[in-house]
Amino acid sequence: MSDTNTHAHFLPLSVDDDDSIINGSNLKALILAGLTWLKTNQQTVNSLNVFPVPDGDTGTNMVLTMQAAYDEIADSSENNIGKLAHAVAQGALMGARGNSGVILSQLWRGFARGLDNLESMDAPTLVKALEEAKITAYKGVVKPVEGTILTVAKDISTSATKTLGKTRSLEAILEAIVTEAAQSVERTPELLPILKQAGVVDSGGKGLYFILDGMLRFIRDMDMETPEAGILSISSMNLENTEEMIEPGQDYEIVLDFSPNSNLDMDTFYTDLGKIGTSIQIGEGDGFYRLHIHVPKENRNRPVEYVESIGTIFSEKTENLMAQMEQRRKQSAEQIAFNTVVDGMIGLIAVSPGDGFDRIFASLDVNAVIKGGQTMNPSTEQILQAAESLPTDRIIVLPNNKNIILAAQTAATVSKKKLAVVPTRSIPQGLAATLRMNPSGDLDTVYSEMCEALGEVETGEITQATRSVKVNDVNVKEGEVIALHNGNLVYSSDNPLDACLGLLSKIDLNSHERITFFWGCDMKSDEVDRIAAKVKEKFPAFEIEIHSGGQPHYQLILSIE
Repeated sequence: MSDTNTHAHFLPLSVDDDDSIINGSNLKALILAGLTWLKTNQQTVNSLNVFPVPDGDTGTNMVLTMQAAYDEIADSSENNIGKLAHAVAQGALMGARGNSGVILSQLWRGFARGLDNLESMDAPTLVKALEEAKITAYKGVVKPVEGTILTVAKDISTSATKTLGKTRSLEAILEAIVTEAAQSVERTPELLPILKQAGVVDSGGKGLYFILDGMLRFIRDMDMETPEAGILSISSMNLENTEEMIEPGQDYEIVLDFSPNSNLDMDTFYTDLGKIGTSIQIGEGDGFYRLHIHVPKENRNRPVEYVESIGTIFSEKTENLMAQMEQRRKQSAEQIAFNTVVDGMIGLIAVSPGDGFDRIFASLDVNAVIKGGQTMNPSTEQILQAAESLPTDRIIVLPNNKNIILAAQTAATVSKKKLAVVPTRSIPQGLAATLRMNPSGDLDTVYSEMCEALGEVETGEITQATRSVKVNDVNVKEGEVIALHNGNLVYSSDNPLDACLGLLSKIDLNSHERITFFWGCDMKSDEVDRIAAKVKEKFPAFEIEIHSGGQPHYQLILSIE
């Protein structure tokens, strides 16, 4: 490649010639396009949960990771593609959330390595960068699993290499890898049986496809506003906990349930709504549609006016997002007296999904909590900031969620302090580990004892099914109450009490003696008391405890010790 090739064409003019190359500013435009298309299809990715639980957040995690990557270069005029790519990788690393976000950040890291010291990129360099991306991502996972975003990354790298033997056109190679990404995603259920059992494809791989497809759409000046899937199910829209996704100009959230006067032209519908607001989602229920949209203050009434012009509204909900954010800031500013730690002692950080758990952790040996959990996985940077806030260089982190462990481990690799991550996959495991904390002890010894405690507790979770499915030989109907044991679906019922009893019937209780109920923000205390009393009646030998957890989505979290 010659960086001074005066015959080369730069984006957005053309990338379909054999001598086409792109520079840093071109890559910046492509990254924004990938982010835009991923945002448009965010809820589609979120809905691809293996289990029908209301906490699908892969799309959200990937969007937030890509947003952090783009924010790192948003004000940059850097034309050196190598330097720009490294800035993108750094932004993605610090903003990485969830397993999918961390792996995505590793893909960007490897991609940047393939562009070291280069002013621009031609087709052979793109192929090399994709190969480096694949290698880095695989190395970043202790036990790589096929049928995931890793497989899609591997397949597109292979496709790019094959296509390079036929053409040196960047557009042709990008088209080939987008096609291969789509096909690779469709093949994921054949490689990962749980996906096939649940009737879904891999969500992380689908997110990567949307990023690449967005870049191709930008080059070809195609629509970036209408989601590929078009319509979601009502239950998979997941409209809660969207505060982190609120952008300037999104003053109000409008949710409308309506029946159209005639068949909806979805392309026209999305296009018209795109002129009114953002964060548009369309869900389909039994004979009606649900519209979700964020609008600036001056457009507050326009969604209602528009929908009334094409149908009949029978339910309307309006929320002042700015007021909600301010209220949440005030609540988060309320001081909880966490334990102090001094230099030389071991500091303890826990991820907490609710105010009730904040108070419980504060009553133990926890020195700081990070707000997070289902649908709100903290970023690598947030974990680092929490560690930096403690006046000691020996710190233990409790992720308390399987989808936060990788981000915590990534934070440990880049922190200047010694961070030990106990791989707690649930709040009950986190509490069990906390009870083994010895602030004055040896870090390695305390860490080992905490890890040992994880096997002494069973975790139960009660929530509501977001779709009908059969998984693990359990038939689930959308809207039913379901029970998970250590993260696995084990029971489905029409009420929380029966779900609790069904859950406990699936667990070997002989080596346990206590059941602790942590009730969520959508549960009433008297209902929890009634359920606990029935459980005590069924299992009289067990000690029963009840605490407010304040967690979203999950009516109950059970700790069986």
